[in-house]
Amino acid sequence: MRNICIIPARGGSKRIPHKNIRSFLGKPIIAYSIEAAINSRCFDEIMVSTDDEEIAQIAKQYGAKVPFMRSDRTSNDHATLADVIKEVLKEYSDMGVVFDNMCCILATSPLLRSDDIIAGYRELLESNFTSIVPVVQYSYPIQRSLIIDKAGIVSYKWPEYSKSRSQDLEPTYHDAGTFYWHIIQNWISGDIRRGAVIVDEMSVQDIDTERDWEMAEFKYRVLFK
Repeated sequence: MRNICIIPARGGSKRIPHKNIRSFLGKPIIAYSIEAAINSRCFDEIMVSTDDEEIAQIAKQYGAKVPFMRSDRTSNDHATLADVIKEVLKEYSDMGVVFDNMCCILATSPLLRSDDIIAGYRELLESNFTSIVPVVQYSYPIQRSLIIDKAGIVSYKWPEYSKSRSQDLEPTYHDAGTFYWHIIQNWISGDIRRGAVIVDEMSVQDIDTERDWEMAEFKYRVLFK
């Protein structure tokens, strides 16, 4: 089995300038994703897909490869993650390099642990799933969600669960947004059977605002001391 890790890291960032290489507790934030991939020992190739020369240099400094730069077509605001992955796989294929599995790791995932990457890979190998996504259980049952109408009146989104005990309600999960494992041929053909690994909510933090950034640093200090 040959595995590739793809870390997308576009240069443009509207909400947090230079987000992918901004210093996170003394180190460019992308370095944490690269190091988690390296320490997992799951990959034959760890590469960063970027359109930015500074990001490319920092990626190489921390052990990733940047064998080619991202095209203009996949560097704009409308390009999807799938567009980026397709381009990467095609570039490697054109070089005569083929992989069996891929793991896309987000560049701003400083809380990601190598053990979770390994757990995802094991699930991919040992199950009938063709894709594995990390998920986090909601800390409070979403079945008892509240809504507020235009008049400010509060009501239950699902009234039938308003008197249910929390422990009696089915657990629900959300995408952790840190990495995605795929069997490449199935991903390309669209024959996807998605499974999951459950990760700790402390190892997950969306980083879209300055407050998010501060929370991620707080969690990192708690997790890794």
